[in-house]
Amino acid sequence: MKIFLDANVLVAILNKEYPVFSYAARILSLADNPKFTIYTSPVCLAIAYYFAEKKTSAKVAKTKINLLLQHILIAENSKLGVIRTLENKKILDFEDGLEYYAAVENKCRCIVTENLKDFHFSEIEVINCEDFAVKYFIKQPL
Repeated sequence: MKIFLDANVLVAILNKEYPVFSYAARILSLADNPKFTIYTSPVCLAIAYYFAEKKTSAKVAKTKINLLLQHILIAENSKLGVIRTLENKKILDFEDGLEYYAAVENKCRCIVTENLKDFHFSEIEVINCEDFAVKYFIKQPL
């Protein structure tokens, strides 16, 4: 299953922001599971870097991003994705449109974000970290 992590999920991971961190870190750990492939975009990485740098330093933020890249793939933004973002009248935030089309073009099944409303236009599943964990990998009691 291919999943796309939004910038706010990466920020929660890099800055250990609770309570999201608990779920987001478990989702990131799925990168070691061959059933899952985790993507993000350069835009998301830039946002995550910015907030990690503010909390720590440029050196620490770069180290964290480098470590993160050992576990996830980059969903590139294509020219077509940019054009589709501009043409889709439902998209109110350009950045969210770029992320959405990067996920779509890489055949991601869902976008994991803490801001569900940002992707109100999405035709693929949009889910927060806790709900993703419950739905996809936390065993439910019988």
